[in-house]
Amino acid sequence: MNYVVYGMATSGNCHKIKMALENLRVPYQWREINTLEGETRSATFLAMNPNGKVPVLAIDDTTFLPESNAILWFLGEETPLVPRDRLERAQVLRWMFFEQYSHETAVAVARYIRVFLKEHDNPRLPDLEKRGYAALGVMDRHLEARHYFVGETLSIADLALFAYTHKADDAGLDLAPYPAVTTWLDRVAAAPGVSTMPSP
Repeated sequence: MNYVVYGMATSGNCHKIKMALENLRVPYQWREINTLEGETRSATFLAMNPNGKVPVLAIDDTTFLPESNAILWFLGEETPLVPRDRLERAQVLRWMFFEQYSHETAVAVARYIRVFLKEHDNPRLPDLEKRGYAALGVMDRHLEARHYFVGETLSIADLALFAYTHKADDAGLDLAPYPAVTTWLDRVAAAPGVSTMPSP
């Protein structure tokens, strides 16, 4: 099956989909969508995702799946990227929920303000950085005795968290105090299909 990804290359939520597809060696086409120019608000795009956000995975001509972590789960099921053990599968979901609710909402938003809006004195940044560092602290403590977030191999939980963490400097966050995170980043970066997200 040849999927089509509608995404923005400089978005971490889109980049995680690219890495999963590349890791699994699944054929796909990439359709670049410029969210800053309102391309997600067109009638054509809204027919695929009424929420007007990227990424969207076109499974066939009439079936579209939005939400980055739902796409990761769809792609990863019955592959080495999703464990077979019931509890480990729940742990993967745990970290993917953490990524969307505690990590992405701080790190990705701070990155967007600094890199896309170029507002380095935005009054929201101090709180976003505080929450970003709190998320990194949770990750670092978890990774102190582990190679990956769940089990002994790379999973979609790692890909989900890698996407914005490896660009934390764009958000104004210093990774130096988090040695377990930086070691994990190097380990994930060496995995097949994993790549650096391009800068805007």
